[in-house]
Amino acid sequence: MKPSKVLIIGSGPIIIGQAAEFDYAGTQACKAMREEGVTSVLVNSNPATIMTDEDIADVVYIEPLTVDVVSRIIEKERPDGLLPTLGGQTGLNLAVALADAGVLDKYSVKSLGTPIQTIRKAEDRELFKQLLIKIGQPVPPSFTVNTLEEARKAAKEIGLPVVIRPAYTLGGTGGGFAHDWEELDQIASGGLAASPIHQVLIEQSVTGWKEIEYEVMRDAADNCITVCNMENIDPMGVHTGDSIVVAPSQTLTNKEYQMLRTASLDIIRALGVEGGCNVQFALDPQSQQYYVIEVNPRVSRSSALASKATGYPIARVASKIAMGKRLDEIPNAVTGKTMASFEPALDYVVVKIPRWPFDKFATGDRVTGTQMKATGEVMAIDRTFEAALQKAVRSLEFGKRSLLWEDPDWAKGEDIEKYPLWPNDLRLWALMAALRRGSLPGELSAQIKIDLWFLDKLQNIVYMERELLSQTLTPELLRRAKRLGFSDEQIGTLADRLTEQVRQLRHDWNIRPVYKMVDTCAAEFDAATPYFYSTYEQENEAVAEHRDKAVVIGSGPIRIGQGIEFDYCSVHSAWALQEAGYQSIMVNSNPETVSTDFDTSDRLYFEVLDEE
Repeated sequence: MKPSKVLIIGSGPIIIGQAAEFDYAGTQACKAMREEGVTSVLVNSNPATIMTDEDIADVVYIEPLTVDVVSRIIEKERPDGLLPTLGGQTGLNLAVALADAGVLDKYSVKSLGTPIQTIRKAEDRELFKQLLIKIGQPVPPSFTVNTLEEARKAAKEIGLPVVIRPAYTLGGTGGGFAHDWEELDQIASGGLAASPIHQVLIEQSVTGWKEIEYEVMRDAADNCITVCNMENIDPMGVHTGDSIVVAPSQTLTNKEYQMLRTASLDIIRALGVEGGCNVQFALDPQSQQYYVIEVNPRVSRSSALASKATGYPIARVASKIAMGKRLDEIPNAVTGKTMASFEPALDYVVVKIPRWPFDKFATGDRVTGTQMKATGEVMAIDRTFEAALQKAVRSLEFGKRSLLWEDPDWAKGEDIEKYPLWPNDLRLWALMAALRRGSLPGELSAQIKIDLWFLDKLQNIVYMERELLSQTLTPELLRRAKRLGFSDEQIGTLADRLTEQVRQLRHDWNIRPVYKMVDTCAAEFDAATPYFYSTYEQENEAVAEHRDKAVVIGSGPIRIGQGIEFDYCSVHSAWALQEAGYQSIMVNSNPETVSTDFDTSDRLYFEVLDEE
């Protein structure tokens, strides 16, 4: 039976690991409720969000996200259902706490989409491990412990190094790798303190294996689909929020892809999640052995990325499923022709790069591990991996840093061993510097365990740099450089010309970008939603309309000093333009935001926010 009133829990303030993606998810949920004729009651403590606007939810409470406060709201509003999966880890933990306090039973409030027991199964490390063993899914050798003494005993049995994963925490808080006994004591103590139930998992380290994610959906009739799969360029050992991610995966064989897809669908069915779920795997590159590492039974940062990468509105569909609808009953609002049961297909490459805060904290620990450090992220779309990567790097807005940037210290010596090739925020630039100085992709791959395919692509960029340095600029060379994502400024630097001269040559030779559509179906159907990216090809799919129009320039990635509040301004600007009769055109590079939602503006261009 469809509920008449639903309480939606927000995610509170922006913290590392929990940024604008939950504002995006909550806003979509409120819109979905309104479409279904359900009254939405929103509680959140962050005023700089779109979801707390008075015209998004029907009733808004800007209050602390605590059991006491939410209990009083439930007592007053008497909702039929609770939607905890759109408020990140905060929402899940609060839902479990409300159930433990007897509040949900007392007022007959049902947890929608993801039952409370499912949250416990996915978040409690021991329950999750037992569930996976029961359905025959492989898990790394591990022990769930509640004391430091038990942690030492577990590590002795497994053998160092081990990974420490606390239960019910966000962004890997309190976790890490222990290579010796001193590190084990330090990290295990911190992890036990960080976990609300004082529980950590001591797990065999699979550092160096590939990390693969699947974003899957399921409805109450047990229909399941895969929305998107993603591959982390950094191997296991780096939190996915701190890793460069590519969608769809580029290095899996068809057999590996199907094996992990089947496992993802088996897991969401076993958990009984109705809505969206994110499953993370470790895959041995030398064999087809894999382990299930983690499951998020909620909307996550990866869900926002998968939504924007495919055009499939995960949070909106998950909310409709929570209202009792089946996937084949929910229209895909992007195509306007297919249903939500239609798996997205991508005819382009998407690259996500994290935005770290080390420009503000220059003396901070730059090593990236299982605890997330990035404050935000950027996404870029193009027809080649090289172009999408270069666009994403330019979107980070670290000054005007492109892939040509090198730390001045690296030039002093040819000793590549001293370059920061281990997991850290400068690793990508260090790899480029090593390749420029003659390191071979195969040698680097063996050393740092990044798949050879990605290093070969970086080598392609280095080869193009050498061509631009040594050859006269011709129309053919310029077009090839643009196809690989080189900006006019980079080409000017390498070919010894001013940026303006390169741009003039481009226009003289008629080398201009065309705009392609993100339509969820690889052009099998006409899309109803104008969502575009630029590329250097032939056919343009973004035909300009002859009417009054204005461009809204978004604020790019979330960083220290520039949070969600500027996205709030961008969204309201787009809406105000529409009300005034103008076509609103949004340009932004941040996949976590409401401004890059398919229906916020009349047109959306997912692009680098630079002059070009």
